[in-house]
Amino acid sequence: MATMNVSLPEALKAWAEEQVAGGRYANVSDYIRDLIRRDQDRAEKIASLRALIDEAEASGDYAPWSADEVRRAAKATSGGVTP
Repeated sequence: MATMNVSLPEALKAWAEEQVAGGRYANVSDYIRDLIRRDQDRAEKIASLRALIDEAEASGDYAPWSADEVRRAAKATSGGVTP
């Protein structure tokens, strides 16, 4: 496994340490890895939604959605995590 050193402001360092102290993570590295995995998953979901939008626009047979319709579709597609 590769090593990476990251500088954090004191407030973010304290937050990360609190997450570990809460017992969900073994150490700060574990917490950071989880954050990165979640960010990767979120980025993939956003890319998927954008591809669907591009496909709909390219088909020429679409009507723009309202902001509420977009939020509902995003929640349904992402399991409740809105981009």
